[in-house]
Amino acid sequence: MSVAVETLPAFPFDWDGTRLPAEIEALRAAPVRKVRTIAGAEAWLVSSYELCRHVLEDPRFSLKDTSAPGAPRQYALTIPPHVVNNMGNITGAGLRKAVMKAINPKAPGLEEWLRARAGALVDALVAEGAPGELRAAYADPYSSGLHCRMLGIPEEDGPRLLRSLDVAFMNAPSEIEAARLHWDRDIAYMTERLDDPATGGLMAELAALREDPEYAHLTDEMLATVGVTLFGAGVISTAGFLTMALVSVLTRPDVRAALTGGGQRVAGAMDELLRVNLSIGDGLPRLALEDVRLGEVEVRAGELVLVLVEAANHDPLHFPDPLDFRPDRENAADHLSFGGGRHYCPATALGKRHAEIALETLLDRLPELRLAVPVEQLVWRTNFMKRLPERLPVAW
Repeated sequence: MSVAVETLPAFPFDWDGTRLPAEIEALRAAPVRKVRTIAGAEAWLVSSYELCRHVLEDPRFSLKDTSAPGAPRQYALTIPPHVVNNMGNITGAGLRKAVMKAINPKAPGLEEWLRARAGALVDALVAEGAPGELRAAYADPYSSGLHCRMLGIPEEDGPRLLRSLDVAFMNAPSEIEAARLHWDRDIAYMTERLDDPATGGLMAELAALREDPEYAHLTDEMLATVGVTLFGAGVISTAGFLTMALVSVLTRPDVRAALTGGGQRVAGAMDELLRVNLSIGDGLPRLALEDVRLGEVEVRAGELVLVLVEAANHDPLHFPDPLDFRPDRENAADHLSFGGGRHYCPATALGKRHAEIALETLLDRLPELRLAVPVEQLVWRTNFMKRLPERLPVAW
């Protein structure tokens, strides 16, 4: 017998970003269950590590088709439907090689730039004096500056692009006019960069392709879309992870001890930091392309499936004592924080190195760093992949 959508548990769950919601423990007995999304649709919520990985790796569960007309939605689209499958589009257009080159953490001069930029931002915090704002004055400008450098656009233009992200990654039950306005504005900006002789990096490489007959199928809008989406997705993920890693350092004594004590340092703890990270919040959406048996449940073609990464990363069957922070955990790298399967994040290595340098720089310079307000008084966002505090005030 079918259940009315209105009576299903609402998802995502209400949490504060520093602990797993209580509902996750109850999901252990039913790792595939129906929920009601923000958009009012039915969806299968998948929470065990084994089944989450299955969904991410099984081609019968499609990311691209979640944007199809009439498909059940987790939330309203805030980007054009075709952009949902961004890396697939980049690969199909023959641009993957250029993009992968741009996000290579071993690119010449990148390591030096990351260290210098992190150091300059810490210097500015110290000069201004406590309390400092770690999100607004450290995580966001550091991540934004990195992506401006990769794209070859002025770093001072980063804040204008950052302003679009709160809407572009917003959870909303219906379409938002501001999302299209932001998108059109940013596409116009990136299109102008294609013709700007001062542009370097990836955008300059893309602009040069317009002279190559093999790329005659590419329009300026398509090339600009690469720039807009790489900035948006890249900054959201890198700044999100860094912010939540900082929250972990400031609120969890075990994390603080592991990262500041003798022996184990940041580099050896990155995967465990990613495993305990709670910045995603929503489920990673996939649409079933055919009937698929998922655990004890028969998922029908056309149904929406949501992968609950945080639950998978804290599954005791795969990660014993999952609430413990163990930098030496042998399978910490199994976490699903970068997704999996065909849509595994291609910037994994860059994201880890970016955060590693930022954490090391901050903790080396400000070893007495502490949260300046009770964690309960932080204002938390509810955006997809940005379940982050709007303010992260700290003292030292």
